Order: sequence, then C-alpha cells, then structure tokens
Amino acid sequence: MKNEHAHMTEVAAEAARVARSVRGEQLDEPSTPCGDWGLRELVNHLVLYTSHGLEHRARREDLSDELVARDFTADPDWALRYAEQLDRAVAAWSDPAAWDGEIDLGGSTIPAADTAAMLISETALHTWDVARATGQELRLSDAAAAYLLDVVDGNAALYRSYDGFADEVALPASASVLERALAHSGRDPRWSRD
Repeated sequence: MKNEHAHMTEVAAEAARVARSVRGEQLDEPSTPCGDWGLRELVNHLVLYTSHGLEHRARREDLSDELVARDFTADPDWALRYAEQLDRAVAAWSDPAAWDGEIDLGGSTIPAADTAAMLISETALHTWDVARATGQELRLSDAAAAYLLDVVDGNAALYRSYDGFADEVALPASASVLERALAHSGRDPRWSRD
C-alpha cells in the first residue's frame, strides 16, 4: 500500500498541475486523444472519476446523481476545486483500511488494492489526454511510469473487452516506459492537435 499510495499522491499532484494550466477558452476544443470527446467532456470525466470517484471508492460510497450530472467546468474555479478534491481523495486512501477487502464496481467486486491501481492509472492516462489536448506534457517519475505500465498491461485485455482501451499502438524500441504505457492503453504518444 505504501508504494501505491505514493504513486497515487504523485499522479494526483500532476493531475492538479495540468488542470491548473487549462485555459478557459481551451475547454471548447473539440479534439482530444479520447476519440469523440471534446475537452470539456474529457475534463468533466477526469474531475468526476479521478477525484470524487477516487474518494468515494475509498469510502465505499456511490457517486450521487448530482455529481454524475454536474458540469464541473461551469465553475470558473473548477481547477482549484479539483485540486482540493484530489487532496481529500488521496487522504481517504491514506487509511490502511481503505486498501482492505473488496469494492463493488457496479455488480462485480474486486480487491480494493486493484481498484486503487485502476484509478491511479485512469488518473494518469486521462491527465495525459488533457495535457496533450492543451499543449502540455505529463511528467511522471520513472517509478510511477513503470507502475502505470504494469497496471495498464495487467488490465488491457479487460479494458479492451468493453472498449475502455483502443488497440495497442506500435512504437519504436527506443520508446520510454511512459510512452509504452500510453501505447499499450491504445493512446498514440505522438498525438497532437496539428
């Protein structure tokens, strides 16, 4: 749990950093690495599932209909509020009990540690999506990038079975660990708006 929580903390801080650099006029961009999602839709997904969802999973609580329907980007301070919610979510996972037992994910239960790993990877991957769509870069330590690659590789087949990941993208042998994690999740590390 200690290493995983450290990765969660790092990825959450990076998500908050990237969010703070999203300019208001960029939110109407129609093109992102996430297929049909425009930037506003992507950011709302990021905020909902990687901060509120992250905390709610630790506490074994469902997301309210109000949260699911909310346009977080309608608040001019959405990035600040997202950072604050990320802090609450990471704090919820600092309790060792959050990592014990299983978590119900809509009819199926999986170990809490596996749920946390999937949420960490979702945060990192969607933060990269937002970063690329807004001309930024995702910055992860070598250890966090290696963790992300392990989680992506461990879950890629499952995610592809319900279209959560696209097909793996071919990369040169010189690709970095982070680029390999992105490519294995169906993202093209070379994606750009141009």
